Amino acid sequence: MEKKRAALVLEDGTTFEGFGFGYRKNESGEVVFNTGMVGYPESLTDPSYRGQVLVFTYPLMGNYGIPKEGTLDGLPYPFESGRIQTKGVVVSEHAESPSHRDSVKSFDEWLKQQKVPGIFGVDTRMLTKHLRASGTMLGKILFTKKDIPFFNPARHNLVKEVSVQKPQLYKRGKKCVVLVDCGCKNNILRSLLKRNLSVLRVPYDYDYTDERYLGVVLSNGPGDPKQVMPTVEVVRKVISRGTPTFGICLGNQILALASGGDTYKLKFGHRSQNQPCTPVGKKRCYITAQNHGYAVDTRTLPDGWEPWFINVNDGTNEGIRHRSLPFMSVQFHPEASPGPVDTDFLFDLFVETLS
Repeated sequence: MEKKRAALVLEDGTTFEGFGFGYRKNESGEVVFNTGMVGYPESLTDPSYRGQVLVFTYPLMGNYGIPKEGTLDGLPYPFESGRIQTKGVVVSEHAESPSHRDSVKSFDEWLKQQKVPGIFGVDTRMLTKHLRASGTMLGKILFTKKDIPFFNPARHNLVKEVSVQKPQLYKRGKKCVVLVDCGCKNNILRSLLKRNLSVLRVPYDYDYTDERYLGVVLSNGPGDPKQVMPTVEVVRKVISRGTPTFGICLGNQILALASGGDTYKLKFGHRSQNQPCTPVGKKRCYITAQNHGYAVDTRTLPDGWEPWFINVNDGTNEGIRHRSLPFMSVQFHPEASPGPVDTDFLFDLFVETLS
């Protein structure tokens, strides 16, 4: 592979030199890091990464290539959406010649086909330490001297870009739930379908209150939860009726806002497959997959609500629930993909609330 120089330039002027791979174009986004060792096909297709340049801290990416898309429960597998969602990719090293029986293309070829730029040869350890110290910031991947403006995700409704455009019904069992698609990962939908639930998947700003359903699932998604206030307003109506509600990731923040609580932006977020979380008041730890840049401020939760899980690493909120009504949500990803399945049982808890 012919090496061509490229650079990652952060908004504070810090520059990391490297070499380009994938689709060679100048691109900009919010630079964030993920500490997972595997699962790059799932991570890069996670809609929660919309508008971001993803740094992988594990030193070698692409070693098992990219698999052919199959199906699981009638949905694409193993990818979590129909395309790569990141604006760019940063790695220390990428495998030019992957080795795996299921591989059909290299990491480089996949990025080219998806028209996503990458840069390798970067000291990702130094870059990650810089982001941890200074906080998440905007950055540009530059292949040419022609400059481009910084793309700021905070100024865009990213959820609108990744949500479905119209309601979609997936028929399984007699019990039907609404899945509010704010950038839903495929495995959330798979997790509901394999429990024999019919699922009405609706756009993030769709008022589904007059539909027939027994419960509501609020999906993950990109960006600031306060940019999707139409979603929050509908959820307020839903919980006022006592309808069972389960939020995941962005859904945790939306449920908090709908209850009257508040959210805030984390310094550098949680993006990995090894975040330890404990239920409040219990001596039990679950290892979880996470991908978020915002969190719930539990001090603002109204009467009747309580923190459910906390992050062992930094003490931030990882879930909330109502003390007497069937409303609950988690900041992590119980559906995993990629990551551990320690908390898959939470989907069963939600199903038990349906009547």
